[in-house]
Amino acid sequence: MTTLNRRKALAGGAAALGMAGLTAQAQSVTRLKIQTAVPTASIYFELMKRFADRVDKMSGGRIKMDMLPDGAVVNAFEILDAVDKGVVDGGFAWTHYWSGKNSAAALFSNPAAGAGTGMDQMSHMAWLMQGGGNALYEKLYAQGFKANIKPFMMQPMGPDPFGWFKTPINSIADMKKLKYRSPPGLTGEIFKEMGINAVAMPGGEIVPAAQRGVIDAAEWIGPADDMILGFHNVFKHYYLQGLHQSTDVGEFLLNKTVWDKLPADLKAVVEGAVMATIAETYTFNVQRNAAALDKLKNEHKVTVHDTPREFFTTFMKATIVVYDREAARNPLFAEVLASQRQFAKLVVPYWTKINGLYYNLGVDSPND
Repeated sequence: MTTLNRRKALAGGAAALGMAGLTAQAQSVTRLKIQTAVPTASIYFELMKRFADRVDKMSGGRIKMDMLPDGAVVNAFEILDAVDKGVVDGGFAWTHYWSGKNSAAALFSNPAAGAGTGMDQMSHMAWLMQGGGNALYEKLYAQGFKANIKPFMMQPMGPDPFGWFKTPINSIADMKKLKYRSPPGLTGEIFKEMGINAVAMPGGEIVPAAQRGVIDAAEWIGPADDMILGFHNVFKHYYLQGLHQSTDVGEFLLNKTVWDKLPADLKAVVEGAVMATIAETYTFNVQRNAAALDKLKNEHKVTVHDTPREFFTTFMKATIVVYDREAARNPLFAEVLASQRQFAKLVVPYWTKINGLYYNLGVDSPND
């Protein structure tokens, strides 16, 4: 073999090795177990399955996620620790589930009554994306929880109805006679500030508890998921407007060691899929919950009520009392609350006024 041919052969071999390396990298698959806090029947589990499918396709099959229902590996309230320790690679739940670790958590997934500022679901998401909220969210996990987790706010599923009752209520005095399932953490404290007996439990335990008479009333997420869990089999009175979760955002948690190992293009894939799921969740909620509410009323003979006006002013006052008290105790809570209140001063006057258009349009609808 001549020197020239030898050089060509060596170059060809190096090129082949390089191509093989690139092919091997392209075919390398990251497999992730994701523990969710919802049953497989939940529409939010369906959204997580769609998220996994989207990531799979966008990554060319390089990331595959196995979505697990509540309790598959750990229960709902253990998800954060499981992701932190690498027991599972990721999780889906709500930040307020971890309020016992740091009370500031409640301000991210379900700031009650818009954190007492009047912010709704859309303006809360605007705070996260455009008002510095996401940076504070990262700070909560890194410093507040000291967790090895990369978090994403991903499913804006609110607002949540006030909830289900066995008999109608007309006042807060009526509520004080009942034991009511509410979200954990500060939301429960707000109800207690109002004199309401609030208890927390995972979604799958609510209907059995009501059947045993452990609770008299309860809230969960919305008409679609509530119907799937069978709330209408125990309760026949449903109150729609709930200030306790005027905003409700599900979160996707990924073990940070796993996240850090992903190349830049796959990180961009996950981030893009998260943004797509945010948009999809909004559309899901409108259609699925409207269809479910229609079925609850017409097939299951559930009576749908407006929440008594007394609750709005009383709940707002109680929220401010509880949140100001917590801000005095927790510097991170105070920092997040101040950020939300400042952002609300800018957006609430505009957003409330402009949305009055839809309220008046709905009131005068010929379909009423």
